[in-house]
Amino acid sequence: MEQIEIDTVSGRDITPWLEDIAKLRLQVFREFPYLYEGSLDYESDYLKKYASSDKSVFILAKVNRKVVGAATGLPLIDADEEFQAPFKEHGLNISQYFYFGESVLDKNFRGRGIGHMFFDAREAFAWHNCFRWTTFCAVERPENHPQRPPNYRPLNQFWEARGYQQRPELNTCYSWQDIGEPEETSKPMIFWIKSPV
Repeated sequence: MEQIEIDTVSGRDITPWLEDIAKLRLQVFREFPYLYEGSLDYESDYLKKYASSDKSVFILAKVNRKVVGAATGLPLIDADEEFQAPFKEHGLNISQYFYFGESVLDKNFRGRGIGHMFFDAREAFAWHNCFRWTTFCAVERPENHPQRPPNYRPLNQFWEARGYQQRPELNTCYSWQDIGEPEETSKPMIFWIKSPV
């Protein structure tokens, strides 16, 4: 079994890895529930936001120097407005929240505990940088979605076991183009939150 190396990079040190992460996002997010029909140009532009944040982080899983997985995070105050909006609407101080962007892993390397490593490392980074809360959001697809695989299991139990609570009142919408669709459509997203206390 290949040796997996976990690295943490932050801020502008992320820059050399942007293209690798962009390609991995395109690969993994084609799967349900995201069904994402993206482009490398869009991905590269999206990820530059992380490189421009002094307190952003990439947790990289590498095998023989090749990136096979990555998890990202940045202060919520540096994230897209769509992700900030529900917190502002509920009077929450967004400067206290660290936002987890994505966690993507090549399917050949799943089931080895890397998902836990991704959360451990991002949480440690957030607490070290004095954020009070960590948060992320997940897309909500209907139970009867035509492309839902028969063996699909949402990650809710995994997130709950790590101490995250779903917060339905903190919800937003984000648009992307589904595979096989002619244009972008808006998708509902619900936030999960954890406090270190």
